[in-house]
Amino acid sequence: MKKLLKSVGLSVLLGLVAAVTVLLIKPELGGIPELSRDRLFTRAMRAISVTGPVSYRDAVEKAAPAVVSIATSSSSQQSNANLPLPQRTRNLLEGSGVIVDPQGYILTNHHVIKDADLLLITLRDGREGVARVVGTDPESDLAVLKTDLPELPYLDPQDSEAEIGDVVLAIGNPFGLGQTVTMGIISATGRNDLQLNTYEDFIQTDAAINIGNSGGALVNAYGDLVGISTLLFTRGGGSEGVGFVIPSSMARFVMDSIIKHGRVIRGWLGIESQPLSSALAHAYGVNPNIGIVITGVYADGPADRAGLRRGDILTGVNGQSTRDGRKVMNMVARIPPGQAMTMQVLRDGQRIELTTQTATRPTIVN
Repeated sequence: MKKLLKSVGLSVLLGLVAAVTVLLIKPELGGIPELSRDRLFTRAMRAISVTGPVSYRDAVEKAAPAVVSIATSSSSQQSNANLPLPQRTRNLLEGSGVIVDPQGYILTNHHVIKDADLLLITLRDGREGVARVVGTDPESDLAVLKTDLPELPYLDPQDSEAEIGDVVLAIGNPFGLGQTVTMGIISATGRNDLQLNTYEDFIQTDAAINIGNSGGALVNAYGDLVGISTLLFTRGGGSEGVGFVIPSSMARFVMDSIIKHGRVIRGWLGIESQPLSSALAHAYGVNPNIGIVITGVYADGPADRAGLRRGDILTGVNGQSTRDGRKVMNMVARIPPGQAMTMQVLRDGQRIELTTQTATRPTIVN
């Protein structure tokens, strides 16, 4: 009897799947308008997966072993009028990092390891080891470390899509307590107006990110690396549901450049700009937010050599819209120096296209 019921149940399920498939291909057979096909597909998918996961254990088991705690030690010199010689003291700080390669490369924040004399990492499995600095990038607040510990778990910093509303998990070492997991959603993407780093493209999340989480992982519900936790916005010193994360795509770009060149080599255009506000758009006789206004061009820079002028409206780079100056800077930064690029420009009401080659951005030392 059980075998019969099981057979009948399977047949019913297969029949339902077949019916849904037919309706998706030929919705008119069921009296469904053509325009409702997408809605039908969405509802069918929701019917197959009625609820979300009740546990993120699998995601944590995949990601957590690759997240390390970082203890940094640095020395400082203090003077005391009662002592004949200056005294040196040790400062101990806690942070986090993510192993992103089986060879032992670790991504973390520049501010976590800045001025450190000694870096000690602790893995989830209890192993400890010393890490060394491969290179840092203060302009994005990222750093690459390396450890020689064997058989390392790791997370691939592939480009993981980050959409507003996605469930995410923050894994790190808050307040030096040891590895901790918090959950939230992606609250916003593309935050680039915090004026904390030169290059900003932050993911915002309400997953609790506290002191010590810096350099840790933000992963999605499948355990894929979404980004590197960097900072929290707080008025009282604790997590208030506004944390910021460097996307994995930016982290991978920085890491690859540091490993290959010892520093980050970015493309550079040589411009200064400001947003095309409503007032400026009215003065130019154009629609607002169609581009950015060029306020300065560096002499003999790529933009200057291409003929870009002060007062031009830059509407696109390589065909991509340019309504935000910081996004333009981020875009150009990833174009290898020497590579040809085009600029779409509005000048005196006329649309023109200029061609140039990016140069290497001058190094900024912090």
